[in-house]
Amino acid sequence: MSEFTNVKIVKKANVYFDGKVTSRTIKFEDGTMKTLGFMQVGEFTFNTDHPEIMEIYTGELEVFLPDTKEPLYIKDKGEFKVPAKSKFTVHVKSPVDYCCSFIA
Repeated sequence: MSEFTNVKIVKKANVYFDGKVTSRTIKFEDGTMKTLGFMQVGEFTFNTDHPEIMEIYTGELEVFLPDTKEPLYIKDKGEFKVPAKSKFTVHVKSPVDYCCSFIA
């Protein structure tokens, strides 16, 4: 899906890691939420409350997921899932454009 329809967008940006990671929250009519974001080069660790699906559209990164020994390498396009109540680390090698879906 390249675009969303019938959504509300929260104007205030979510800003993390001194502005190196930013996103905007999108709310759907059915109550689900996603964020569209951008990550600059660096290493960032995130904590999750709910399960998430991260879709990567552009950029290059390594993802260190819970309970895995080897990182997942993504270049330009990919996806990964993160369990609830966990943390994951990304090593961004070139700027990343992403969409995060929160799973209820």
